[in-house]
Amino acid sequence: MSSTAEANRRQNGERHESDVPVRNQRFFIGLARAFAGSLIFALPMLMTMEMWWIGFYIDPWKLILLLIIQVPLLIGLARFGGFQHTACLRDDVVDAFVAIAVALVMAASVLYLFKVLTPDMPPSEIIGKIALQAFPGSFGAILARAQTGDKTVGESDTDPSYPAELLLMAAGALFLGLNVAPTEEMILISYMMEPWREIALALVSLLLMHAFVYSVDFPGEAQPRSWAEVASLFVRFTVVGYVIVLIICLYLLWTFGRTEGVGVEEVLSACIVLGFPCAIGAAAARIIL
Repeated sequence: MSSTAEANRRQNGERHESDVPVRNQRFFIGLARAFAGSLIFALPMLMTMEMWWIGFYIDPWKLILLLIIQVPLLIGLARFGGFQHTACLRDDVVDAFVAIAVALVMAASVLYLFKVLTPDMPPSEIIGKIALQAFPGSFGAILARAQTGDKTVGESDTDPSYPAELLLMAAGALFLGLNVAPTEEMILISYMMEPWREIALALVSLLLMHAFVYSVDFPGEAQPRSWAEVASLFVRFTVVGYVIVLIICLYLLWTFGRTEGVGVEEVLSACIVLGFPCAIGAAAARIIL
């Protein structure tokens, strides 16, 4: 009996040890996918001159606030689309910080390759440029597994609740908004547009958002069959989502220094213009994220 038990222990031990290379291989494959997703998401901003300059002069406390906002967003995305299956909140937190680390390495490597970063630069400038680019890159890292289709058929994921759906909409708005918010074109377009065009653009943004929201199958939401259900969907997702979009637009413009020395009307106009791509990103978050 003792020899049989010993043999079983050895067999189980050998099987456990043989699983280690497999787990290590999966871990490094996950990191490689995270790096690729980070690069794909951040590439437009890595090659945008405005982002380089903003990284040079941005206030350090704005970067700290950006990190504070970044962490809970990444934790939420890790729960509903991360590059590794998670069983508890601790795993989601680990995924979030791994995504940030991968994005920092990616941003530093690519910016150095582009000679946007050089060893003779002040540390504050290097940190600012890397941290700013790592924000969108971390989104790509956390979503890499979902984007590369590593999920098995028939796998049941955690269905997002209503607050989680709003978080996904905020992430989608940030995803598209970050690509255009630092550019001068946002301010130029807002200066060129008359008030009636801005109102029309806001209405078009709402209509497009509702078209996406209506067509996307939200978990736990039956397809609307009456005008009351359509109105409820419009208020709970489209209107609330657009308010979130405008708040995100205001935050992005403030972070990138676009609100300094500018009147309220100019800021509102810029928010409406930036809100157009952000609204599409928010409404299509369930598709693109």
